[in-house]
Amino acid sequence: MAITFSDLHTESGLKSLDEFLSGKSYVSGDNLTKDDIKVYAAVLVNPGNSFPNVCKWYDAVSSQLAASFPGKAVGVRVGGKGAPVVAAPAKEEAAAGDDDDLDLFGDETEEDKKAAEAREAAKKPAKKKESGKSSVLLDVKPWDDETDMKKLEEAVRSVEIPGLFWGASKLVAVGYGIKKLQIMLTIVDDLVSVDDLIEERLTVEPCNEYIQSCDIVAFNKI
Repeated sequence: MAITFSDLHTESGLKSLDEFLSGKSYVSGDNLTKDDIKVYAAVLVNPGNSFPNVCKWYDAVSSQLAASFPGKAVGVRVGGKGAPVVAAPAKEEAAAGDDDDLDLFGDETEEDKKAAEAREAAKKPAKKKESGKSSVLLDVKPWDDETDMKKLEEAVRSVEIPGLFWGASKLVAVGYGIKKLQIMLTIVDDLVSVDDLIEERLTVEPCNEYIQSCDIVAFNKI
């Protein structure tokens, strides 16, 4: 809910602010915020002991601003009257209204929101993205019925790639005395391509001494 202070250049406005600041260090919490800067800009001078809470808060804001702007100020006062303005745009009228009625929470821009979100995101430790896994059933076919299937399986399992895990296997009869090897494997999707595994590792030397071809029988995401 927005908090509104009006006529902070008057005694009644300062009284309202003084009551609000009772027991508080700053307008919106325990630290200096943009809310304090807006209210500070609307209070023309330190009101002194007449409004002790405002006086204490004003000094605290002044000291923090002084640390942020170390240059020597010569002192500037802003008068209450200005030169007549002809056909003043609506935006200027709205700005003038903002000086007397301060909506502390209603002026946050889209850029402010994005900046705040970016700061919050930077505070949180980045979560490591978990890569998906897949379960694959592979048919590995020998050259003929004279191929040593034990050595064929050894050749298959000798292929080691990060993210590749060989599983259970069995021999399946094809016909004419020929058997093929059916073997399960689990892969980390971001690390292993089954097509590359077949074309670049299983069907080239030295594995192709025993392996004639490979086929993917089943491919399921885990």
